[in-house]
Amino acid sequence: MNTATGAAPRGTPATKTITLNEGFFSRRSPFDWLFAALMLAGAWFTFSRYGAYMDVYERGILVAAVPALVSLAWFWRPLRWLTLAVIGFSLLAIFSYQGSGLEGQAQLARSENVFWLKYFLSSQSAILWMSMLFFMSTIFYWLGMLSSPQHSGSLELIGSRLAWVAVAMALIGTMVRWYESYLIGADVGHIPVSNLYEVFVLFSWLTAAFYLYFEAQYKTRALGAFVMLVVSAAVGFLLWYTVVREAHEIQPLVPALKSWWMKLHVPANFIGYGTFALSAMVAFAYLIKQQAGQTRWYKLAPLWLLGIVLCFEPVVFRKTVGDAGSGYWAVYFGISALIVASIVFGRRRIAARLPSFEVLDDVMYKSIAVGFAFFTVATVLGALWAAEAWGGYWSWDPKETWALIVWLNYAAWLHMRLMKGLRGTVAAWWALVGLAVTSFAFLGVNMFLSGLHSYGTL
Repeated sequence: MNTATGAAPRGTPATKTITLNEGFFSRRSPFDWLFAALMLAGAWFTFSRYGAYMDVYERGILVAAVPALVSLAWFWRPLRWLTLAVIGFSLLAIFSYQGSGLEGQAQLARSENVFWLKYFLSSQSAILWMSMLFFMSTIFYWLGMLSSPQHSGSLELIGSRLAWVAVAMALIGTMVRWYESYLIGADVGHIPVSNLYEVFVLFSWLTAAFYLYFEAQYKTRALGAFVMLVVSAAVGFLLWYTVVREAHEIQPLVPALKSWWMKLHVPANFIGYGTFALSAMVAFAYLIKQQAGQTRWYKLAPLWLLGIVLCFEPVVFRKTVGDAGSGYWAVYFGISALIVASIVFGRRRIAARLPSFEVLDDVMYKSIAVGFAFFTVATVLGALWAAEAWGGYWSWDPKETWALIVWLNYAAWLHMRLMKGLRGTVAAWWALVGLAVTSFAFLGVNMFLSGLHSYGTL
C-alpha cells in the first residue's frame, strides 16, 4: 500500500489517510481576525488623533506594538478578552473625564463627581480594586489548597478568575493614570513607570499574568497559592507606601527620567523581576513538596526561611522609616506568622496537591529563562539610557552594580542547568536565594544605598 500518497489497494474503497497540517493563518478564528482589525483601527485612530504630538520614537513604538499585541493574543487567546476589556474601560474613563467645555484640572476634578470614575475607573480607584482582588485571589487559592478535594477545584477557579480581574484593573488603572498625568499638565504627563508606586503596580500584574499563563499551559492551579503570596506582599507594600508617602499623587518627572528609554527599559526590567519572583515561589513549592514528610522541625528549612523573610520585612521597614505605619506592619507581621504556621501544619496536604517535581522544575526553568532574556535586554537599554543621561554607559552606581549581580546569578543558574543538567534541590534553593538578591537590587538599594538612582528612594 502506498500510504505516503494515500493510494488504496486495487478493489478497495479509496480512503483519505493523510491530513495535511493546517497553516498558521488558516488556524485563526473569525474572532482572531476581528481582534487584529480592531487593533489596526485603534492604531490608525491614535495616529490620526495624536500623531502630531508624538516623536519618531513614540510612533515607532506604536507601530511595533500592534503586531506584537496581535501575535501575543493569537498565541495566548485569553489576552484578546483582557485587551478588549482594558481598552474599553480605559476609554470609558477617559471619555468620562472629558466634560463639555472642561480642560486640565477641571477635567481631573470629575473623578469626584462621576460615579464610575470615583468608585471604579479613576487610576487610584482601579489600583485599589486591583489590591483587594489580589488579596482575595490569594485567599481563595489557599482555601482551595487546604480544603477537601471536592471543594478545592471550585475555590481555586475563583482565585484564578479574581487574579484575571485584578490584572485587568491594574492595566486600566495604569492607562487612566497615564491620561491623568497629562490632565495635570503637558509637561507632567508621562508613562506611569517612573517611581516605586507605579513600578509596584507593574510588578504585581506582570507577575500574576505570567503565572496565569503557566497555569493554563500546565493545567494546574495549585501553584497560585504560592505565587500570589509574593504578589500580595508587593500589594501590601504598595498600600503602605500609598498611605505613608502619599505615593499615588502624580509628580513631574525628574530630568534624568525625561527620556523615551524609560518606556522600554523599565517594563523589560520588571518582566525580569516578576518572572524571577515567580520562579522563586515555584522553587519554594518544590522544597515544600520535597520535605513534606519531615517531622523534625529543624529540617523544615524552607518554611523557616519564609517565616524569617516575611516577619523580618516589618522590622526592616520600621528601622528604615521610623514609626510611620508601625500599626500596619504589626498587622503584616501577624498575618505572615499565620501564613507560615498554616503551611507548617498543612504541609502534607499541600504537597499532595502540588504538581509533579518535573512540572515544578520546568516552570522554574522557563520562568528564569524568560526573565533572564528580558533582564538582559533591560540592562543593555539601561546602559544606552545612562550614556544619554549621564554621559557614560556604566558608572558602578549601586543600582547598576546590583543589577549586574542579579544578571550574573541567573546567568550562572542557566549555565549550570543547560551545561551541567542542574535540577532538583540545588536548583530550587538557588532560585529561592536569587529572590533575595533580586529583592535587594529592586528595593534594598533604594532603602540602604544612594547614587544616581536615588530618585527611587523611600
